[in-house]
Amino acid sequence: MKKSRSGLIMLAIVTVLYLLLYFMHPDRTMDALNESLGVLKMVLPVLLIVFFLMALLNSFIDEKAISKYLGEESGTKGWLLALVGGILSHGPGYVWYPLLQNLREQGAKDGLIIAFVYVRAIKLPWLPLMVTYFGLPFTLVYTFYVVLGAYVQGMIADKFK
Repeated sequence: MKKSRSGLIMLAIVTVLYLLLYFMHPDRTMDALNESLGVLKMVLPVLLIVFFLMALLNSFIDEKAISKYLGEESGTKGWLLALVGGILSHGPGYVWYPLLQNLREQGAKDGLIIAFVYVRAIKLPWLPLMVTYFGLPFTLVYTFYVVLGAYVQGMIADKFK
């Protein structure tokens, strides 16, 4: 209930701010609102995919499976799943937050979630462009260090838990 309250409070604050701004600068406020709606249209498909994945996760995967693959006993498989999943994931990072929160609540290790978010810095569609501009050695070293950094950050987070 606390989560839904904070969301409603945030919605109320944003609505009041938009109304205040509308009375002060109606044209600029409508431009801002239209821009916000444009961003929503852009993000909505990815959000729908994430919510679909969350529904599948809740319907077909139980907490034991999540603990097995992403929990305390996940081991190397968990790290590989988090790192590869982060590299393959697309869209803005914040649309993945609800799914990651759901996984965390079902027993996924914080370190794996951190590694997933960190390694999203590698964008597969951009790697050929990176090779074109910087060369293959630079791209390979960069990719290696991002993956290594994701792993180290995740390990550090797990140590402080």
